[in-house]
Parts: sequence; structure tokens; C-alpha cells
Amino acid sequence: MKVESATFVKSVMRTEECPRDGRPEIAFVGRSNVGKSSLLNALLNRKGLAKTSRTPGKTQTINFFDVNGRLYFVDLPGYGYAKVPKGVKEQWSRVMAAYLRGRDPLRLVVQLLDARHTPSEGDHEMLELLRRARVPVLLVATKIDKLNRNERVRNLKAIRTELNLADDALVVPFSAATGEGVKPLWDIIVPHLDPGR
Repeated sequence: MKVESATFVKSVMRTEECPRDGRPEIAFVGRSNVGKSSLLNALLNRKGLAKTSRTPGKTQTINFFDVNGRLYFVDLPGYGYAKVPKGVKEQWSRVMAAYLRGRDPLRLVVQLLDARHTPSEGDHEMLELLRRARVPVLLVATKIDKLNRNERVRNLKAIRTELNLADDALVVPFSAATGEGVKPLWDIIVPHLDPGR
């Protein structure tokens, strides 16, 4: 898909504040500092649209981005080691669970995993939540450019084994630095935009 326009729309902390126009939504989840904002910026071909930070927990709300006036990209708060109070983390968890379980326009959730590490407990918990919510999920292994060829093969295999994925389950290697994975991601996202699927 050619991105002709991409703009930040709003941040919400309650699902009732989400847009109500029924446009399809593609949501992005992952542990803190996995590279969600960098991936969004790469997909949208916009530098700095989604705010990046070296500090874990930068995204603290559900952020909606309008893409071509046709769909929304939804950036969800990172889970894991964000340095925020426990009460805030619990609030994030409740809001994310409510969004993921009850959002009709949600067409696909892209779960980001750091290719350099085996999946965390939070990664497992999120994948289980998504399975229970019966939402289509696409797994993306980020920061793939940080690995040499042997590490890449070994780590992608380890992700599959650790998450007990089916042989045909797709894990898309991605690098915001090199652009690897941008086209394959769009090729998967676009068919999910058709509500007749």
C-alpha cells in the first residue's frame, strides 16, 4: 500500500474514547523498547510520527494514527520492564485487555518480539491473551539487523520453539534500520482491511 497520508489522531486511556467511525484497525503490541514506534514510522514512511525513546514505557496510552483516511494504526502501551508505578501498569493491562477483547474494527494484531532474545514471560502472556480474544495475530521479529546470519537462523528457530508455534506460523523478520520486512508486512496487512474476510 502506498502511504499518502499518516497523521496522529488521538491518545485514549478508555476504550469508550476510541474512534467510532468503524474504520479497520491494525494494532501493534510488544514489550517496552522492542521497537514499536520505529516499526510504525518505517511502515508509514514518516520519521518521528510515533515518538521513539531509549526509555522503556514511552507509550503510555492507546495511540491512534490515521492512514490514508482509510484505516487506523493503533500503538498500544509496551509491557514488561517499563519503569512506571504498579498501579499504572495494572491500568494499562486492563485497558489493553478491554481493547483487544472487545474492539469490533480490530482486524489484526502485530505482536513484536526482539529477535535478539528468547520471548519473555510478558510475550507469552500477551500471545495467550490474543489467542483467548480470538484476534488474528502476526508475529514480527524486530532488530533483525543486529544479528549475523547464524544468530538470525538460530534465534528465529528459538522463537518458534519457545512459543510452540505451528510449522506454518509466520514470523516476519524486521529492521527499522534497513527496511527489511516493510513490504512483507504491508502484504499481510492489506488483505485484513477488507471487512468481508
